[in-house]
Amino acid sequence: MNLLRRYLSDFISLIFPELCAACHASLVAGEDLICTNCLYNLPYTNFHQQPDNIVAQQFWGKLPVRAAYALYFFNKGGKVQQMMHHFKYDGQQRIGNILGEVAGRQLAENDIFKTADYIIPVPLHKKRMKERGYNQSACFAHGLAEKLNATVEVDNLIRAVATKTQTHKSRFARFENMQEVFAVAHPERLANKHILLVDDTVTTGATLEACGIELLKVPGLTLSIATMAYAI
Repeated sequence: MNLLRRYLSDFISLIFPELCAACHASLVAGEDLICTNCLYNLPYTNFHQQPDNIVAQQFWGKLPVRAAYALYFFNKGGKVQQMMHHFKYDGQQRIGNILGEVAGRQLAENDIFKTADYIIPVPLHKKRMKERGYNQSACFAHGLAEKLNATVEVDNLIRAVATKTQTHKSRFARFENMQEVFAVAHPERLANKHILLVDDTVTTGATLEACGIELLKVPGLTLSIATMAYAI
């Protein structure tokens, strides 16, 4: 019976092959959404080895961040953009878990990131959450938690106001658009904790900055940031 199922599965794969979310090549047995070639050769930043990396520099003088990181460089039209599109708009939320595990293995080697107590995803407004069905940043957070032995908090940082798209806005306009959008529901749970705030892609950092400002109102809280990609 198992042999028959395998033959049937192989036959279906010939007619309807599963494709890599990054390069659209056919996946082979044992590959899950992203082919082995892409997992090895996507444009990794290695920012976990560079304390003063580009993402960290975006928050200098704006937000006291202990460490900041992005897993990949994001180029328009590149494989990372293709993968992120499938992740955000085609319902392939498992991509976030996979990338979280990849990032988590890197961050577990870093003395700062591996001390995170809680991982908090940038929240979606309930209306957007209903439309999409899942929070892509939360998928990433759960993958990270698997490797960092940290707890994911998905109900503490909340988006109280729905905002319009940030696309084509300047950094200042993006930051203004995010003013008074976020709130911390249970600050007592985060007091004196190291929080890893996560998002999918960092461009100007305005959304992360707005979230960080609210989180840092909690007594004794220290903040680090991790994202799946940095847009260049």
